[in-house]
Amino acid sequence: MTTAEKIVAEMMANDSFSQWLGVEVLEVQEGYARIKMTVREEMLNGHRVAHGGISFSLADSAFAFASNSHGQKAVSIETSINHIKPIFAGDELVATAEKESISKSLGQYIVRVTRGDELVGLFKGVVFRKQEEWEV
Repeated sequence: MTTAEKIVAEMMANDSFSQWLGVEVLEVQEGYARIKMTVREEMLNGHRVAHGGISFSLADSAFAFASNSHGQKAVSIETSINHIKPIFAGDELVATAEKESISKSLGQYIVRVTRGDELVGLFKGVVFRKQEEWEV
């Protein structure tokens, strides 16, 4: 297991919310994470589509995993999402987070949320990279 995979495994073991979402980690590399989940009935809003917080939360988890996979602890300081298409119960979503740029103290990431080949959400995030390393 790589260092990046060990970090994400530790994060996931302590991440009750990602566990509640039903997140499954598919792939982790330094600066990259791909995860998936299936939308459940209790995740729908009054329009019978997934609450915007569901796709945001999935993207945010992928963002956290990718940004911490370098070995240096990172915390988000700015995030946003574009909800491109409605999401429904039973949809399997995949969030793919990729590093756009990184410096000693900041990192920028893009997360694409897809349903099959269809883009349903586009998330952008910035992290502050703490002067603290993961011990795995």
